[in-house]
Amino acid sequence: MRNPLTAHAPLRVALLGYGFAGKAFHAPLLRTVEGLALRVVASSRPDDVRAGLPDVAVIPSALDAATHPDVDLVVVATPNETHVPLAEAALRAGKHVVVDKPFTVTLAEARALMSLAHERGRLLSVFHNRRWDSDFLALKALLAKGSLGRVVHIESRFDRFHPEVRPLWREQVVPGAGVWFDLGPHLVDQMLQLFGLPDTVVAMRAGLREGALVDDWCHVSLVYPQRYAVLQASMLVAGGMPRFAVHGTRGSWLKHGMDTQGGRLIAGELPGAEDWGTDSSPGHLIAGDTGVFAETAAPRGDYRQYYAAVRDAVHGLGSNPVTPAQAVAVAAVLEAAVLASTRGCAERLDLTQAECAAFLADTGAAST
Repeated sequence: MRNPLTAHAPLRVALLGYGFAGKAFHAPLLRTVEGLALRVVASSRPDDVRAGLPDVAVIPSALDAATHPDVDLVVVATPNETHVPLAEAALRAGKHVVVDKPFTVTLAEARALMSLAHERGRLLSVFHNRRWDSDFLALKALLAKGSLGRVVHIESRFDRFHPEVRPLWREQVVPGAGVWFDLGPHLVDQMLQLFGLPDTVVAMRAGLREGALVDDWCHVSLVYPQRYAVLQASMLVAGGMPRFAVHGTRGSWLKHGMDTQGGRLIAGELPGAEDWGTDSSPGHLIAGDTGVFAETAAPRGDYRQYYAAVRDAVHGLGSNPVTPAQAVAVAAVLEAAVLASTRGCAERLDLTQAECAAFLADTGAAST
């Protein structure tokens, strides 16, 4: 049977930004997904780019790369406050666009980009790669089987241990900085995929390190009917806390340790090893009636599936893996949490009925 990909020339890709996200995550994935050809990188450090990518054209201007005539797909991996102008320029130039998380800093910006992509008839997607974490896939499988019964409480956390404030833009007073906009999008997107849109959001954010300029700790609750999803992130947790703690009417599931793909990519490894995406620390299902612990199997994670799906969607062979409607919903939760932490009260999502319907149509998330 003929491979449908052979009927299409590889998509020519421009990567905007070769900092942490661009170098460690996007470039390795773009290089190892069939049907994608990384041709252009926008960076102010050309020697760094050429050391790892000797065959790409390096352009100092991200705007020029976003509108390059020999590019089909633009990946925006620049500081958060620059996502909107660069994605907008690329869409107006007729490019398909992937934006690193967070999609935008404000909900209004997310709506505007979604509208522009629709107007221009171009694919617009957001890099929510954590949907392809091994542990998240394991949790989805458990919920699909009903192993936990009705989930009433879930804790999901991403923690780091960086006790010193670093001279990085993410830790400075700029739009979209702080741990909530850095790690929060992953936490929120995963919960929306599992349980849909919450009724309200309750949140606390703080800077707990000496000299912290922006939030480096957050505790955000998504409130559903008879369910709470508690999202936590910190720069001062050295380890030991469960990545997931999920409690339902039939039992609980605990999972320690993070998906290994991120660490391996940061270390410079390209995806594709025989053990890629395997989980070295399995979860444990605790039966409520007996208290018996049972080790749970985890599917392999693979972030390459995101870019493979983007490629297929551009060619009309599949669906956009992360749609603008889903990205708008995440932006609404992020913004509601900021307001809730500032005002000290629960906040509802500022989404229209049409936006809620579009999210549900694209996601199909149902209460579990």
